[in-house]
This record gives sequence, structure tokens and C-alpha cells, in this order.
Amino acid sequence: MQNTSGQGKESIVPEEIKGWNWGAMLMNWVWGLFNGTFIALLMFVPFVNFVMFFMLGAKGNEWAWRNKKWDSVEHFKSVQRKWAIAGLVILVLGVGAGVIGGMMAPTVTE
Repeated sequence: MQNTSGQGKESIVPEEIKGWNWGAMLMNWVWGLFNGTFIALLMFVPFVNFVMFFMLGAKGNEWAWRNKKWDSVEHFKSVQRKWAIAGLVILVLGVGAGVIGGMMAPTVTE
């Protein structure tokens, strides 16, 4: 199959990259800037951001393939996997910081 990435709506999205994109969902607007998917900036719009959170997960792979030129399907998958790992690390660190912060918060005693 010919590499049609980066050709916008005329790009043919390979079947093997269709599917959920955890990096797009977890890293949303940052992922969008680096992957040429500027619709991800809608994450800054109240109420729309809730929908975009899931739209980026569902359509992120297709949008990134269409909006940026990739060397190959393998290159695309490798980069998106790194985004997913980065998103997971940030999520775990954020939850951990929240738990630790909650445990360290002063308690009110009477």
C-alpha cells in the first residue's frame, strides 16, 4: 500500500492504524500540536472539551495520519505508542500526587 499520510482528506487511512489512541486522549492538546491535529485545541473550550476528550481517543489515529506526513505505518505506530506511554506516566504521576497531597493535607480536629 502506498503511503498517503499528510494529504488531508485525500489520505487513505490504513486499517492497521484505525482504533483507539490513548496518547491523543490523555495528552490531548499537546498531542494535537505535535501531530498537526489542531482540532485538539478545542480542549480549551468549556463543555466541548468533554466531547473532544473521547473524540481524540476514537479518531486521533485517523486525524494524525491525515494531518502529518509519516515515514511508514510502523513509524506512525511507534510514535503513537510513545505518546500513549507518556500520557499514562503523566496520569499515574498526577493521581499519585493527588493521593499524596490528600494524605498530607491537615485534618481538622475538635
